[in-house]
Amino acid sequence: MLQTIDRTVSAFQTDSSPDSLAAQVGNTPLLQLKKVAEGASLPAAVNIYAKAEWFNPSGSVKDRAALNIIRTAEWTGRLEPGMTLLDSTSGNMGIAYAMFGAARGYHVTLALPANASRERIATLEAYGAELIKTDPLEGSDGAMRVAQELAAENPDYFYADQYNNPANWQAHYHTTANEIWAQTNGAVTDFVAGLGTSGTFMGTTRRLKTLNPELVATAMQPDSPFNGLEGLKHMATAIKPGIYDETLADAIRTVRTEEAYQMAQTLARREGLFVGISAAAAVVAAVAVARTLETGTVVTVLPDNGLKYLSERFWKE
Repeated sequence: MLQTIDRTVSAFQTDSSPDSLAAQVGNTPLLQLKKVAEGASLPAAVNIYAKAEWFNPSGSVKDRAALNIIRTAEWTGRLEPGMTLLDSTSGNMGIAYAMFGAARGYHVTLALPANASRERIATLEAYGAELIKTDPLEGSDGAMRVAQELAAENPDYFYADQYNNPANWQAHYHTTANEIWAQTNGAVTDFVAGLGTSGTFMGTTRRLKTLNPELVATAMQPDSPFNGLEGLKHMATAIKPGIYDETLADAIRTVRTEEAYQMAQTLARREGLFVGISAAAAVVAAVAVARTLETGTVVTVLPDNGLKYLSERFWKE
């Protein structure tokens, strides 16, 4: 199967930085969710697997995109040691930027909603990032607008612009998708991922569909603009990322916040997997897809673990 993977030159393959963190990004485990499948009464020929992205060095899937955005900018001369990297974030991407910035010699300035979890804010501060807290009622869109204003005011900054930077989705095209293909021995039939910047879904889906044109890709998003699924976008009411192609998904499933909370508890207490809210929402959607199948292998992505969400009250219910 691996012989079918292309060797397109990318910043991932040409980086010569001594940053040892870069070598730890990717190749995350693929976990089978057996008890979740049993609880959903799925046919024996239907399996659900999930990529455990908290094995990345900063603890989330965002390490892949942040690393490729930084490497590509270095490769093209847009980012040099001592410069300031600027972007908006809801937390995880910012943490990845801050980690790589500390390792590679960049000052990192981030606009993020003021209601980001206290665990995320504490982690960003520990890495030394400069935080500009934005109106929580405006969510990630408000943080994006503030970052755009700062970029216009500071042309000497490198504006990473994760929502519109193709290096975001390309990271998943070159890594996440190929890992899934290899780890399932090409057996993956369905791919499910949440929509935030949309990079994970866009890049992974594009690559998997070149490997298996029959693959069915399902995008997941919150069921309303006001939700507790941090990091995800309700695309109908949000500013659509420039990298988002709404024609790529074969289907879109919505998830209620309460469903995600319940699944987070189930995963922790039945599978022994302590995951974040968007990860739990992805599993809710993966189960819904699996229930439509008689045979197949459904793969989803768990963006992070639950450590950044310990202050959420639902854990005590």
